[in-house]
Amino acid sequence: MLAVLAGGALLATAGCSPGAGPAPHASASPSPGGATAPSTSPSAVRTPPAKGTVSVVRTVAEGLNSPWGLAPLPEGGLLVASRDEGTITRVDGKTGAKTRLGEVPGVSAAGEGGLLGLALSPRYASDRMVYAYVTTASDNRVVRMLYDAKRPAGDQLGAPDTIFKGIPKGMIHNGGRIAFGPDGMLYVGTGENGDRGLAQDRKSLGGKILRLTPEGEPAPGDPFPGSPVYSYGHRNVQGLAWDAEQRLFASEFGQDTWDELNAIAPGADYGWPLAEGRSAGGGGADAKFRDPIAQWHTDEASPSGIAYAQGSIWMAGLKGQRLWRVPLRGTAASAAPQAFLEGQYGRLRTVVSAGGDRLWVTTSNTDGRGNPKPGDDRILELRVS
Repeated sequence: MLAVLAGGALLATAGCSPGAGPAPHASASPSPGGATAPSTSPSAVRTPPAKGTVSVVRTVAEGLNSPWGLAPLPEGGLLVASRDEGTITRVDGKTGAKTRLGEVPGVSAAGEGGLLGLALSPRYASDRMVYAYVTTASDNRVVRMLYDAKRPAGDQLGAPDTIFKGIPKGMIHNGGRIAFGPDGMLYVGTGENGDRGLAQDRKSLGGKILRLTPEGEPAPGDPFPGSPVYSYGHRNVQGLAWDAEQRLFASEFGQDTWDELNAIAPGADYGWPLAEGRSAGGGGADAKFRDPIAQWHTDEASPSGIAYAQGSIWMAGLKGQRLWRVPLRGTAASAAPQAFLEGQYGRLRTVVSAGGDRLWVTTSNTDGRGNPKPGDDRILELRVS
């Protein structure tokens, strides 16, 4: 367990100490579609301690190829997407045994694209639908497939049904995280695939967080009528998570200066490419942009997945090769972020709540940018506070 490096370049929000006021964000108010904007008022949830702890309980599974999406099954076990192979595998949560469900057809795994995020239908108990974010030869899209565990291994996925398409693709910045929110709507993190101007173009799907119905239509109450765009001005969103009061947070890759953790408000502009990091809300022409609640130099983070547990956001670092803890007070960081597992497991890609004080974390060392060790890639179970 590693504390934040003394003298490091990590900066948190102005409301960083436990007694300080929170960062400037809009007051909490449910949108017509049921989503909730960030709040400036202190959370009714108890503020977590300034310092936390992390212990590795066990290695759940190993020998995975480029794991990206991770979806816990209500009946037990985990579904894991292989970015490069385009396959989905079920991992037994107790034994770590792996069963390949099948290959998702049409996946183009060039560059940072491939089979990326996974999410289970809100009606999974009855419809058994698995959603996936997929890079194809022409675009990024969201598909859903029937998971039939009664069929033979390798043939348990139904044909993919495309519910949403046309998200710009590239060799870089394909976004890829999908998650169903507390309102039952599907949230999609996208990237601007290296074409910076897309992030500020509200007619483009690149560099956005999208909010869709489970059928792939713009969700009721979205901030721009007829559009699925929920927030914009993003460079590359690969982490989405809600706190105990149903407020949305997202991680974002910076370019050369600042990676970000943002509290997401409907219709808000997060600045890219006109601003990066906390310079966004510095006043003047930039005052319209939302500041991150925490920021890191890119060699300390390069953030992908995030999860909420024990009053904190937990964020996986790829280049940073560490797990960050950001304790929350409302939508502000209540203390300076704290680093764990630094360099111990290499690149970290996805973080998922396992309930209570437990997290599942995937490594990402077989993705072409890491240095794989025997056993990579793996899923770890952590105990956190």
